[in-house]
Amino acid sequence: MRTKWVEARKNDKIKTQLHYAKKGIITQEMEYVANIEHLEAETIRKEIAKGRLILPSNVNHTNLEPMGIGISVRTKINSNIGSSALASSIEEEVQKTIISIKYGADTIMDLSTGGDLDSIREAVIKNSSVPIGTVPIYQILHDVKNDINALTIDKMLEVMERQAKQGVSYFTIHCGFLLEHMPLLAKRKMGIVSRGGSLMASWMMHYHKQNPFYEAFDDILDICQKYDVSLSLGDSLRPGCLADSSDAAQLSELKVLGELTKRAWEKDVQVMIEGPGHVPMNEIERNVELQKELCFEAPFYVLGPLVTDIAAGYDHIASAIGAAIAAWKGVAMLCYVTPKEHLGLPNAKDVREGIIAYKIAAHAADIARGRINARVRDDAMSNARYNFDWNKQFELALDPERAKEYHDESLPQEVFKEAKFCSMCGPKFCSYKISQEIIQQNN
Repeated sequence: MRTKWVEARKNDKIKTQLHYAKKGIITQEMEYVANIEHLEAETIRKEIAKGRLILPSNVNHTNLEPMGIGISVRTKINSNIGSSALASSIEEEVQKTIISIKYGADTIMDLSTGGDLDSIREAVIKNSSVPIGTVPIYQILHDVKNDINALTIDKMLEVMERQAKQGVSYFTIHCGFLLEHMPLLAKRKMGIVSRGGSLMASWMMHYHKQNPFYEAFDDILDICQKYDVSLSLGDSLRPGCLADSSDAAQLSELKVLGELTKRAWEKDVQVMIEGPGHVPMNEIERNVELQKELCFEAPFYVLGPLVTDIAAGYDHIASAIGAAIAAWKGVAMLCYVTPKEHLGLPNAKDVREGIIAYKIAAHAADIARGRINARVRDDAMSNARYNFDWNKQFELALDPERAKEYHDESLPQEVFKEAKFCSMCGPKFCSYKISQEIIQQNN
């Protein structure tokens, strides 16, 4: 789709969506997003120009279908995939990519830490019609043989440019965690739970120098501007348990991310802000309001948040509860959590479970916020249920295969697809059927 669009702009000095939006230019990507979001293209352009909406769209990912992340469009969800040092396979990561897209992921983050990282990423991008994000520090560490002390700024920038050339549309970089924040961790129950954050802490403590991502931020912006890579400013100090939620460490980093947001906008680089983590329900709205205030309404992208710490094996549910509240209160994108969170590397089945849980949360929030056409599918489902149109119900479900599977466990024969009942109430006690009979009698 984007090959001709990108080719037509090849001679432009700056090719980011933010640059064009600030110049008053509506790109084809903006028009595409406007159409799928049922909004005016000029609305999309203005939201991008203000920094309230981003279109992650690396110029080298031409098989990408444009999508927007921001408060003015429907809530998006991200699927995390990736190999580890204990389990790495290009085929499995491609399978996770295909499953993520099939069940509705709007973006995918490749968090691979083991195997041939460049080949895995190349295959993932080739098979993805949605934007791909990465956490570059994982490959940087991999390339220096897992010796964090061997990390240099030159190595950081080389890896980031290599990933940008491949077509990565957004980077999560842990640039807001500063050396002066280290003392704030002493009062925490769980310290640092972010992998990237812990790596930065190790480097800073070894060299007693400032965070290299912070020091090299302008150089990173130059790479992002060249390929139109959006920045997802990572929350190294996100709370990993309810006891650490909304503490001084988390909020101090958030203030720095706000400062870096303005610097990125000055270079026409798109930005979103990452958020917690583990947050009790009564603190979620305040977290969203603080982010808007400190980061100038840049799109907020949160992990969960998990509203309890004791749901091991069911953290996709515990976090989807927090995700629904967060999106209702103004979060733009939700990073899914799978049942394997805190327990192990998710497989393709876990990816499916996490995505569906988060599609439910995002859709529920869109209904609560009164998004355009958000409830159309729900109303169609209600009609199908009341009319015993089982095949239509399967079609409208977020996971059609699961809906059909559960129905067919008890009534698998095709004749029951026309039945005026299901296996819950049977033919004599179906409330829909009784209601229809009462209405007919009164007519």
